[in-house]
Amino acid sequence: MKIHIDGLEICCIIGVLDFERELQQKVLLDLELEYQYTKGEFLDYGKIATDLETHLKREKYLLLEEALLGIKEMLFADFPTIKTLHIKLSKPDILPQCSVGLSGKWVNPEV
Repeated sequence: MKIHIDGLEICCIIGVLDFERELQQKVLLDLELEYQYTKGEFLDYGKIATDLETHLKREKYLLLEEALLGIKEMLFADFPTIKTLHIKLSKPDILPQCSVGLSGKWVNPEV
């Protein structure tokens, strides 16, 4: 099974510029995770979304690269049935003419 969370909007501190360290900015998170569904055992996508928001607000990352790796580590640790994970993290308002983002895809070595 795959869970898709698209366009999760989170306001947090992320970035290296002075104003990015002082004011929260909107980031958009797209997530695709694959897991083995077993009857009665499922992944709670509501909890995943809430945990992602809490994580990004708490960590105040400097770089999107660091945020992606931190999200990956958190999800694999907290939801050990995740097999594969694809994350895209975007800053839609950092440049006036476009949205800027990074993505990564990982396989959980423990599953």
